[in-house]
Amino acid sequence: MSLHGQLRLRLMLGQDIALGPGKADLLEAIQRHGSISAAAKSLDMSYRRAWLLVETMNACFAQPLVSPVKGGRGGGGAELTAAGLRMLAAYRRLQREAERLVDAHLAEFEPHLRRRGRTR
Repeated sequence: MSLHGQLRLRLMLGQDIALGPGKADLLEAIQRHGSISAAAKSLDMSYRRAWLLVETMNACFAQPLVSPVKGGRGGGGAELTAAGLRMLAAYRRLQREAERLVDAHLAEFEPHLRRRGRTR
């Protein structure tokens, strides 16, 4: 069994989580499905919870990350704005870099770990 790091990177604005792993997943789901409702369903999340997360993200950034799409034949929906696409990409880059940094330092811990099967 090898040691690995697991980060839950959250970008905080005061007491609010402006962007974190769950919100990034929600943004990706909105991008994929074209609606907050379908995105919430795909993540096994209530529509209300998804809407509150979107509201928080939109309030934290100077430009909204998600915007409504006018209804048409299939009804309305939602899409990521240009700012939303940029912030999602930037968050995922930051997340990957942070994970690489943690992994680079794990070797320091390896010699000090208790191995399975060994007890005190």
